Amino acid sequence: MISLKTHYDAIIVGGGPAGSTTGALLAEKGHDVLIVEKEKFPRYHVGESLMPFCYFPLERLGLIENLMDSGNPRKYCVQFVREDGFLSQPFYFFQHFDHPSSTTWQVWRSDFDKMILDKARQNGASVWEETKAKALIKSDDRVKGIRVESGEYGSQELFAPIVVDASGRDCFAAIKENWMVRDPKLKKIALWTYFKGAKRDPGLDEGATTVAYLPNKGWFWYIPLSGDMVSVGIVAEKDYLFDGSTKDHAEIFQREIGNNQWIKEHLSEAEQTGEYRITGEYSYRNRYCSTDGLVLAGDALGFLDPVFSSGVFLALKSGVMLADEIDSVIASDAPITSSSFDQYGKRMQSSIEIMRKIVYAFYDDDFSFGNLVKRGEHLRASLTDCLIGNVDDQDFKELFDAMSDLADLPEPVEHGLARASR
Repeated sequence: MISLKTHYDAIIVGGGPAGSTTGALLAEKGHDVLIVEKEKFPRYHVGESLMPFCYFPLERLGLIENLMDSGNPRKYCVQFVREDGFLSQPFYFFQHFDHPSSTTWQVWRSDFDKMILDKARQNGASVWEETKAKALIKSDDRVKGIRVESGEYGSQELFAPIVVDASGRDCFAAIKENWMVRDPKLKKIALWTYFKGAKRDPGLDEGATTVAYLPNKGWFWYIPLSGDMVSVGIVAEKDYLFDGSTKDHAEIFQREIGNNQWIKEHLSEAEQTGEYRITGEYSYRNRYCSTDGLVLAGDALGFLDPVFSSGVFLALKSGVMLADEIDSVIASDAPITSSSFDQYGKRMQSSIEIMRKIVYAFYDDDFSFGNLVKRGEHLRASLTDCLIGNVDDQDFKELFDAMSDLADLPEPVEHGLARASR
């Protein structure tokens, strides 16, 4: 009979970017960390486009050289295309921020996520794959650990002074605690697939993320990947995509290709490959980031619409911040409580609120980025800061005042802060 270890300094649910980053950096600092992951890596995941400020968490992880040596396309800009095919002036990151981070990458998430999980292992974290978190273990309203079902180890109870929920959009803890709040105005669905041999723009724009508009504020993403592949997806209202004419995903996709001339041209000689995938109810926030013994990271904390590729950036950012916060509390010999994550919750809330305003403006019928930047190049600079992820310690009041003249921006919400201890 094998006697398994059941007590750790930290247990992390989920081996994606948020969980693996937290685990890798905590293990690097000498802490005893367990990551439990429901799938076997490498595994498929959408969300292939990295924001430039992903560079800094990846630098902390020591993974920049790995990406530099990879065959992943370099991403220098984001560009927007009207339905008639008219291409906007791209937002070149290096024109705004002279730093190596201004060149980023388009990645296969299966490889990218495994790279970070492997780093966690190299740093000394234990990893149980094919292990599903089933329940939180509580005592006196404090989370003490989790119960898991493991393909290798069966049903186990595992304990730590802190559990990090980095379970992605599964929102393992938030759903059990009834913390999830859907965004009432961002109820979109996404339909996506992959194409081989699709056209790429010349020069610096070859690896650009392209946002191509559809009627009624729907849009395509167009993300060039290695292996002569392109990720192409549609985000729109459900009633627009499923208008009653057909339920067939391939037919819907082909119909929408015809609604944007740039997309139609770029896919004219391409071969669709693999399945069509769909997901809905994209955007949500969770009421709290923490309670005693538990803290949320990455998509398990909240998820915005994917239009500006903020998901991986916020996941990596939250992982770095949590590793530092948890290490600091452990070093102080203080108990890890909900209030240990007060500053973490405030900083993540601020980042999400900034990005949320940009997303709301994007979907507003009366708004266009072109009209915004006509009001001054300084607004283009502030907007580019948002697009690259440079959102800490920044004053965006002038940008959002100008935006509010052109679009209905959301009022801030108090979701995502630390829960008051009972």
